[in-house]
Formats: sequence, C-alpha cells, structure tokens
Amino acid sequence: MKRKKYSFDLKKQVVKEAKEIGNLAVVARRHELSTTMVSRWKREVESGKHGEIDLAIVPSFDGETLLQENDQLKRLLGEQALEIAILHDLIKKKNGSVARFLKVR
Repeated sequence: MKRKKYSFDLKKQVVKEAKEIGNLAVVARRHELSTTMVSRWKREVESGKHGEIDLAIVPSFDGETLLQENDQLKRLLGEQALEIAILHDLIKKKNGSVARFLKVR
C-alpha cells in the first residue's frame, strides 16, 4: 500500500475542524483518516513541529552576501583542484612506480 503525503494546510484545516467540532473521530471519518493520525496532526500543529523551518533561528542573508560566499567557495575549490593536479604531476615525475601504485592520472 502506498503512503499518502498530506500538505500542512490540509493538516491545519483538519485540526481546526476537530477543535471546532470537539470530536476527532467525526472529523477523521469525514476526511477518511484514522483518529490516531488526526490526534498526531493536532499535536504537531499545536507544538509547532510540522517540518517547516523556524525563521527565527535561521540567519537572514541578502542575495549579495550569498553570491560573495558562493564566489569565494568556487575560488577555494579551484585552488584545491589546482594543488591536487600539481601534486599528481610531481608524483609522476618523481617516482613512476609510486604513481602507478596510486593510480595517479
């Protein structure tokens, strides 16, 4: 049996209905859900643990800062790739048998 994924908006709506009616079983039957699922959704919605990111914890970045950091990381990656290539060439020139053993390109 394939599992269904329900949107958080639907979960909020079902929980809201359950609070208004006051009976989880009736709401669960109406939406063809189990009562345990509705009660679990109720706990998730009330506790705020519903898989969304808490934006108060995440630092805010503007686009320019992210672009600068991305460029810096690209430069660093390029420098490391160049260093590795230079070291591979040195190994090849210095000792061919070690290069074959290490499978240096």
